[in-house]
Amino acid sequence: MNKNNNESVDLARRIVLNTQGIKKVDVVICPPFTSLAPVFSVIKDSNVKLAAQNMYYEDSGAYTGEISGKFLKILGCEYVVIGHSERRKLFNETDIDVNKKIKKAIEIGLTPIVCVGETLEERENGETEKVVKKEIEGALQDQTGKEKIIFAYEPIWAIGTGKTAQPEDANKIHNLIRNIVKTDFKIDETAVRILYGGSVKPSNAEALLSQPDIDGSLVGGASLDAKSFTEIIKAAVSLA
Repeated sequence: MNKNNNESVDLARRIVLNTQGIKKVDVVICPPFTSLAPVFSVIKDSNVKLAAQNMYYEDSGAYTGEISGKFLKILGCEYVVIGHSERRKLFNETDIDVNKKIKKAIEIGLTPIVCVGETLEERENGETEKVVKKEIEGALQDQTGKEKIIFAYEPIWAIGTGKTAQPEDANKIHNLIRNIVKTDFKIDETAVRILYGGSVKPSNAEALLSQPDIDGSLVGGASLDAKSFTEIIKAAVSLA
């Protein structure tokens, strides 16, 4: 919940300017709902794509305060973030809610970016793999079009804290996700895109992105500054 309309448009303009000519990586920005339309007007002729931070699993109806994925598509969204840890923790979203949202997103042609990850307590108790496996299975259960899903591993203890998983540790969980989708859901693991999120910044982006199973970054605070976000994008480009 950052950046009003004017601030969002200004940030989007800077990102578009800074990423002109970049073709090797996908750049996606996720402004608040209130900024989606004006931001799309800025990026629509660039290689920067638009995502929403959340959506509901019904097309329309008496769901005051919720947003339909179909509304998002009309505004130019191609992607939607689903199951972010803050949605799960602060707004009590369950694996069932996440599953329904994924199903609807795929049905209407939005690419879901599905977040999974453990808390500090779960990490200290040695439950990381158990938690991630449960959330992956909850997301993929009874889904069609599973190969369209992008996963984002975001260790909750690293979000906004300045702490970052060691690149090798993060890669281990990415490899776990890849094996789960292959073994349990018969998805081509080489085609699955898995992002890392959790205090990604210019100083650690290259080390994280150079890991074999980390395909990209889900950037939080560093994306609110055009310069730092661009440096992360350029780190990805250098490794592409």
